[in-house]
Amino acid sequence: MSHSSDFNDENSNTSDNAHFATVLDARLSRRNILRGSVGTAATALFGSISLAACGGGDDTPAPVPAPPPAADTGPMSKLGFQAVAKSTADTVTLASGYTATVVYALGDPLTADTAAFKNDGTDTDFERRAGDHHDGMEWFGLSSDGLPSSSANDRGLLAINHEATTDETRSSFFLHANGGTATLPRPASEVDKETAIHGISVVEVKRTGSTWAYVKDSAYNRRVTSLSEVEISGPARGHAQLVTKYSIDGTRTRGTLNNCGTGKTPWGSFLTGEENWFGYFTRPVGDDAARGNDKSVTALKRYGRAEGATSRHGWESAGSADIYARWLNAKTGTSADGSDDYRNEMNGMGYIVEMDPYRPSSRMVKRTALGRFAHESAAFSLPKAGEKLAVYMGDDARNEYIYKFVSDNAWSAADANPVDRIATGAKYLDSGKLFVAKFNSDGSGQWIELNLAAIPSSYTAYTFADEADIRINCRLAADAVGATKMDRPEWCATHPTSGEIYFTLTNNSNRRVAPTAGSTTQLAPDSANPRAYSDVKGTSTQQGNVNGHILRVKEGSGGGAAVAFTWDVYLFGAQSDADTGLVNLSSLTADQDFSSPDGLVFSKSTGICWIQTDDGAYTDASNCMMLAGIPGSVGDGAKKTLAHSSTLSVDTFLGKAPTADTLKRFLVGPKDCEITGLVETPDGKTLFINIQHPGEGTKMADIADPSKYTSQWPSNAGYGAGKRPRSATIVITKNDGGRIGN
Repeated sequence: MSHSSDFNDENSNTSDNAHFATVLDARLSRRNILRGSVGTAATALFGSISLAACGGGDDTPAPVPAPPPAADTGPMSKLGFQAVAKSTADTVTLASGYTATVVYALGDPLTADTAAFKNDGTDTDFERRAGDHHDGMEWFGLSSDGLPSSSANDRGLLAINHEATTDETRSSFFLHANGGTATLPRPASEVDKETAIHGISVVEVKRTGSTWAYVKDSAYNRRVTSLSEVEISGPARGHAQLVTKYSIDGTRTRGTLNNCGTGKTPWGSFLTGEENWFGYFTRPVGDDAARGNDKSVTALKRYGRAEGATSRHGWESAGSADIYARWLNAKTGTSADGSDDYRNEMNGMGYIVEMDPYRPSSRMVKRTALGRFAHESAAFSLPKAGEKLAVYMGDDARNEYIYKFVSDNAWSAADANPVDRIATGAKYLDSGKLFVAKFNSDGSGQWIELNLAAIPSSYTAYTFADEADIRINCRLAADAVGATKMDRPEWCATHPTSGEIYFTLTNNSNRRVAPTAGSTTQLAPDSANPRAYSDVKGTSTQQGNVNGHILRVKEGSGGGAAVAFTWDVYLFGAQSDADTGLVNLSSLTADQDFSSPDGLVFSKSTGICWIQTDDGAYTDASNCMMLAGIPGSVGDGAKKTLAHSSTLSVDTFLGKAPTADTLKRFLVGPKDCEITGLVETPDGKTLFINIQHPGEGTKMADIADPSKYTSQWPSNAGYGAGKRPRSATIVITKNDGGRIGN
């Protein structure tokens, strides 16, 4: 998730529901009073550990046998690389013994007849080039003869989200020769570039010898943009709230937008989440009255578009053509149903979208049964024949919720390699139950089903017409049933053997030990979101849950279909020298400390939990990073009571503290970037990750002076023309040819 824009810090949840972070003290400062004895605090938190001494006296020590070579198959019990130090250099810093190279960057051509990227702001044809802000990503193997393969290690397709674009005061300035136009109206030529760099790439990559490269003229290469036609499926298909001038029957829409996290289905298709899409629309003052102050006004406000809201890029100002008019989310026509304007256009965004990457001509499908919100990734329960599939999801905004969808149909192993992946997707993703999570202070939790019967009669903020209305406006339904407000749920991932589900809660600037009286957004800490503290960065003080944490859930009886679960916190992000009693609860060392966990992916080969950061709180000490962890399981730690003040204390549940062998920093990125997206080949020997928005701190006024760019990556690494920074996919291999992490 890009952190340059305020739209990524949206906060429209003003319900009275409890929050999940009541455990930390706002007195703390990581630059001053957060100094303490890590060893002493760790003993206090987790109990003493008796260590037997080795050797002694004058006896000749017995020879120590050399350790056996690390296994090249199966889950790892410890990490074999040396930790990477924190860095603020404008480069990709990797663990020793590994190599990273750029394989696919913004502007790279996807067809043989598209010109090479000049990277000077004059390039066009972005419908046939790599988009911007590479984010979530999945691997789809190809055999040597070009057919789908689940075991291929040297040839495959990367399906890559292009979330957004680096901007300042509207213009995506690195795309335009002179930095673009920051005032309204925006020129159509600029807007056309910007709408095209959003969406998705499918690109073939291939290894020749030890060298990976993308295949420029592959028949599989494909770009989807914010204007590509997409089908609407599931309960909201054809619903009155999906009617627009473009689709008067409510069955289709244009594009997918602000794509962040991803998922890969058990039947081999690609899922992408639409995250902060609301910020691309404008809604003028007077639209509430134009709508007759009907219930759509309530829904629009709950989804971040109160009247008077301006758009991120001003795309609606580029002209009268329909492709620009759609970004004006207002009642401008005279029809009763919205078939003559785009008052309902936003209701077509905010879903999990399915694509078959092996079929470039196939149409994408929005799976509305999984609910509409600021989607990150989609993680499946471990598929077991005869059991229903669960899909876990987070709503990435302050004080939003964690959701689960459970399919009506039980999994059949015969569907693992279908001829028609989209039809199989309809079987499992178009009908089922949608749940929202409620976390309890005793370490238990419930999944509350979102349906008409669950809405209490006392809830009067919004009247749901039908079950489809609940899926379209599930934030309001979750408010109604008392779900737990969370600290910005980002990615989620399923442990490949235990089936436990991990969620990154990246941060929350609105957490307070003593919320301001009358505030509808500030929340005290609670058991699942237990920290609120002050953190000093330079001359500024940051407040709330500044560094974020990673939560994990263990389902009760019934597996993915369970309605009860237990939970604890795997890791708390913190600076290593912060107070271990209130901030550095996981006792992180300098080789492990991190802030704002975002991307989260488990390796099926090694069992490593890869943790990626999108941080603004700790960037004075280090650029964003990626860590490798070998986690335990829910309940392996201890209960901890955090005394925030004389009147506020909170119980939370800590996972077992990591050791030097079970959590290490593996990589640090270049300046101003986010580390995101991760896939591996089936043998675990090749890793692809994304470097998003390097140099995003550059000012538009400095576009003509590369020396003032805060980053010149990847050109300073020898990749491509020009010096303007570019989001890019890199490939990582181990120099000895072994598995990553050994």
